[in-house]
Amino acid sequence: MKTLGTLLVVFFISFSINAQEFKFEEETINYGKIDKNSNGERVFVFTNIGDAPLIIKDIQSSCGCTVPKTSGEPVMPGEKGEIKVSYDTNRVGGFSKTISVFSNAKAARKMIKIKGFVNKEISLEKEESILKDN
Repeated sequence: MKTLGTLLVVFFISFSINAQEFKFEEETINYGKIDKNSNGERVFVFTNIGDAPLIIKDIQSSCGCTVPKTSGEPVMPGEKGEIKVSYDTNRVGGFSKTISVFSNAKAARKMIKIKGFVNKEISLEKEESILKDN
């Protein structure tokens, strides 16, 4: 009986150590319709809702056209963190990309997404603005 009690205590302690959680403000960012060669950077904001530091171990995108970055610093409980994602807006057409976030959270892998459509040509509104500046 003592052994069972000891095992339960060890299991509970190891489970609570890995009880980090994080919640994204948005799990999908929709770029909408954007112009070719426009700014493709967006930011995912998340909060560590666990009771221990959250460490992002790795971030991988489903395509080389999408580059995710984070500070690499642990995010303390209750604090916010960011993952910056840059999409290559030189690629014309619709896109939907998945970013895998690997961390020490209870769910070790979290999927976030970006989507949108890159217009083939520059919009008239933007072209007029460029002409006025010259």
